[in-house]
Amino acid sequence: MVDATTRFFEDLDRRGYEPLLAKASGTLRIDLHEGAQTRHWLLAIDHGRLDVSQEDREADTVVGASPALFEAIASGREHGLAALLRGDMTVAGDARLVVQVERIFPGSPDARGPRRRFSQEVH
Repeated sequence: MVDATTRFFEDLDRRGYEPLLAKASGTLRIDLHEGAQTRHWLLAIDHGRLDVSQEDREADTVVGASPALFEAIASGREHGLAALLRGDMTVAGDARLVVQVERIFPGSPDARGPRRRFSQEVH
């Protein structure tokens, strides 16, 4: 069974373009730390064009989180910016990219409002 994190990144890679990121450019690396192991996801954004890999290379922005936390974010059970503000996640580099990318994560299934309505229309 594929976890929500893998499904999220594979879906982005298949899309190849995300209109919500049309004004964004840069590289964002997600480092998922579990004990001595770190799993990497690299998202290269060029005005909405997306390239996803699992490379461990330099990036404009690096986000660090536990796999469990990121799984909750990728599935819409947790809000990434709230986790960042609580100190459950770290960011190094250009934090503006995190704010831009946060918009493409799913909203909570219990949420009401435009974000929830939009994600229902897309699926």
